[in-house]
Parts: sequence; structure tokens; C-alpha cells
Amino acid sequence: MQLHQLAYTLAVAEEQSFTRAAGRLRLAQPSLSRQVRLLEQELGVLLFHRGPGQGPVTLTPDGAALLPFMQRVLADVEATGAEARALSGMARGRLAVGATPSLVTSALAPALVAFHASHPGIDLAVVEAGSHQLVPQVAAGEVDFALVVLPVTDPLVVTTPLFDDPLVLVTAPDHPFAARRRVRVQDLDGLDLVMFREGYDLRVTTLDACAAEGVEPHLVSEGGEMAGVLSFVAAGLGAAVVPAIALPADGSLVGIPFVGAGLSRTVALAQRGDRALARPARALADQLLAGARRR
Repeated sequence: MQLHQLAYTLAVAEEQSFTRAAGRLRLAQPSLSRQVRLLEQELGVLLFHRGPGQGPVTLTPDGAALLPFMQRVLADVEATGAEARALSGMARGRLAVGATPSLVTSALAPALVAFHASHPGIDLAVVEAGSHQLVPQVAAGEVDFALVVLPVTDPLVVTTPLFDDPLVLVTAPDHPFAARRRVRVQDLDGLDLVMFREGYDLRVTTLDACAAEGVEPHLVSEGGEMAGVLSFVAAGLGAAVVPAIALPADGSLVGIPFVGAGLSRTVALAQRGDRALARPARALADQLLAGARRR
């Protein structure tokens, strides 16, 4: 059964004439009649009453019963083509991306705004979690890609480094450390720190750096998200170690760089290594890569 045979049959049914149907389709009438006959032979039913003379060609009961199925098949084929054209032109689709909380606001959000302006028909889903939660989701195909912090050890996931993101000690303007131009990890010994919840890469990085230097900060608050941690710092509860890109743009908090052993991290784009990104995901990834080069 060929699609063109179904189309020829519908044309004959609509025109009630093999001759008029052939003219509409710009075919030789014998060729159209032959294709309809081949379809009838394959189906094992007679589709049309073929009377003598120039009278109208009418559907048999079997033909009338099968006609809606033929119409549905051709409509589905047309819809498939239209949907494929829409997807290839990114008029429609869905994109799921992940990022750590600090990267959602600082790196991903501006790229998503620009992407949505160019491709408003693409539905966007954002998963906000730590790198340890995001990498398995990338491996499982639950998100198209994610912005994570290196290293990534999952063999199914490949990464493209985007930029180095230094960490700073953030304080309120009236904090005793606020006037310092630099701090060391050793300066965190006994310092009141507002700490992130379990699963945050920043928590692990900060505590590992402190342990390596033999210092022990005083954790006055634990379990916070980025917005909560920064609000606690602004209220004077303590200091916190955050990425420099997470500092408020209004200057309401002070960010003090680390020297010596220092604290830093590398942000990367993580995706499945065995499959190419779909067009919408590739377009957004390219925007993020361009932004990283500008950074």
C-alpha cells in the first residue's frame, strides 16, 4: 500500500470521476485507474462502482467504510511533516536544562531570557539542584544538559569547561572583615559562617578546604539555599563562602577574594556522551558557550 494510492482514491471519491481526478492531480487517467485497481487488489475489496458511460463514480459500501481510514492516514502524514518542519525550525518543542542554584541566577537565567525571546514556542523546564544530583539526571536523559561544577566522574556524561569561578568570602558591609582586601582559608578558623545545605557543591568545597588547612569555622546556620544564605549574611548572622558571580549587583554585600590556597571551581556544561544535543538544546548551549568566551 502506497500513500499516493490513498491520495488517488480520495481524489476519485471527491470528484466522482477518474477523469476529473486525474486532471486535478495532473496524471494520465489510465495511470490513476491502474493505481486504484492495485490498491483494491491488495485490500481484497472493490472501492468504487464503475458503471458504463459518463455517470458518476460512487463508492461501494466497502469503499465508504475504508475512506475515513485513508483520510486519517494522509492527515497524520501531513501532520507529521508539519510537526517536523516546526521542530526543525524550533517553532515548537521542549527543553529541559539543569543548573546549580548559584548558576541558575548568574549564568543560566540571562541565556534563557535571550533564548525565549528568539524561540518563544519552545517550552522550558529548569531543574535546580547540586551537581551530584544533576549528573545522574543528565546520564538518565531526564535533562538535555546541565551546568555543573567539575569534576564529573560518570562515564556516560561528557563535559565542556565554560569558565573558572573564584569563590569569595561574602559579608555585610559592617562585618569586621568587610574592610579586608584579601582573606585566607586560615582566616575562617572560628569565624561565624552561614553554611549551605547538604548536597551543595559549595558546602563540600568550603569544608574540604578548611579541613585541608586544619581550621574549623563556627557554623551558625546550616541548610540554607543561595537566596537564604545571602539574606542571613546581609542581616549580620555571619559570613559565607559563595561564587563571585552570586554577589548581588547592587553592592549591598562585600565580596572578599581568597589568596594563598584559595578557593575556586570550574563550571562546565554536562551532556550525554553518546548522543548529540537536539536543536533547541544545541542553540541554548551555544549561547552559554558564547557567554563563557565573553566572560
